[in-house]
Amino acid sequence: MIGRIAGRLEYRAADHVLIDVKGVGYIVYVSDRVMASLPSVGEAVALYTDLLVREDLLQLFGFTTLVEKEWHRLLMSVQGIGAKASMAIMGALGADGVSRAIALGDWAAVATAKGVGPKTAKKAILELKDKAHSVMAMAGTVAGAAPAAGGGASPAADAADDAVLEPVSAPIEASGAAQSDALSALGNLGYGPSDAASAVAQAAGENGGADAPTLIRAALKLLAPKG
Repeated sequence: MIGRIAGRLEYRAADHVLIDVKGVGYIVYVSDRVMASLPSVGEAVALYTDLLVREDLLQLFGFTTLVEKEWHRLLMSVQGIGAKASMAIMGALGADGVSRAIALGDWAAVATAKGVGPKTAKKAILELKDKAHSVMAMAGTVAGAAPAAGGGASPAADAADDAVLEPVSAPIEASGAAQSDALSALGNLGYGPSDAASAVAQAAGENGGADAPTLIRAALKLLAPKG
């Protein structure tokens, strides 16, 4: 299994790139969002990858973070969502957008992806709400950071570090709207009102000024089984 590729970006096509790794060129399919985030041709690049294996086909799909890769794998587990549809969803919403849509039951957001109809979007929301906890909690952690190209840190990783280390200037407590959205999301994910309220309250106290997605991730970590 090829889980990560680092090399030189040789060329871009509409939906894929070619990365030269010590003289071997790998074709990697990427979403529109990932394509927009890549450096110029000739520069160093690194992507996490997922290998699709079929009887007559081997395809690599590339992602800037492990969270994106895990969402792709989860989306592919839904009947009716293949690699193309999954990449369309990731391109339309991004990892945070998919997480929010699943948590809030927002099938209409998923249906904005090209080639994904309302029926498939509703199926994805229904099937993934009980499977997505770990991926939601994973976002924002070291495991979800972008891979470094070569030996140094990538611009995406540097930006993530800056975001984490930057002092919070927002109010001490998260807004009521953010807490309400987080409570609603946890309810949709199957958590009881008491457990959800306790986790959101603790998350809000520990994450001053946090938005709803941040509260959801923090609360999921608190609700995760210990040990």
